[in-house]
Amino acid sequence: MPTDLPTKLAALRDQLSGSRCQGEIQRSESSDADATQTMVPLPLNGKPISWPDRPADHRNAAVLFLLYPAVREHSDLNLVFIQRPEYDGAHGGQISLPGGRQEPNETLAQTATRETHEEVGVHPDEVTLIGQLGEFYVPASNHNVHPFVGYAPKRPEFVPCEQEVAEIIEAPLETLLDPAARQSEVRNLMRWGDTEVPYFSVNHHKIWGATAIMLKEFLAVLGETIDE
Repeated sequence: MPTDLPTKLAALRDQLSGSRCQGEIQRSESSDADATQTMVPLPLNGKPISWPDRPADHRNAAVLFLLYPAVREHSDLNLVFIQRPEYDGAHGGQISLPGGRQEPNETLAQTATRETHEEVGVHPDEVTLIGQLGEFYVPASNHNVHPFVGYAPKRPEFVPCEQEVAEIIEAPLETLLDPAARQSEVRNLMRWGDTEVPYFSVNHHKIWGATAIMLKEFLAVLGETIDE
């Protein structure tokens, strides 16, 4: 991977660029479907999960892959994730990207940076958006999620929202790109029973489900940048 950050980010922005764009935000339309499928849970009965079509009453949401320089010497970039508090809901206790539901009269890019500000204390002025990945429908919450990629030139001073964030997780890209980080385990899930669940192992945390699938797409795009 190039060691010069401006060059690296420019290469990533070029890789994210596609046939559609919103203002200056480039969107990738060439996600690696085979790559993301490797992070989809598989019931042990062998019947693949059938992903439902997005209904008309879905709600839009946006999340942010926030890249920033790692503090550790000789390390690369980090991504920030959050662990939700335990609660009786679709995503209680799970690890996710900063983000949330789109509010009226705001763009999806504004949603991503506003929610990141509210949840982990990073002001929108600190973030430069460099691209957008393919949207992803999450049936459990009926949200159509739009992932954005942004960069902060220095490590932010994270301030977690106590109501929405139980823990902030800083994940080095070098860890996420290591094949050893991709593991799986069997869980008993309400919808599908015993299911093999792929996940990313990061600092004793397990990133799985929709977040893992979107993360795999991001890493696939990043991998194409590294290979150039």
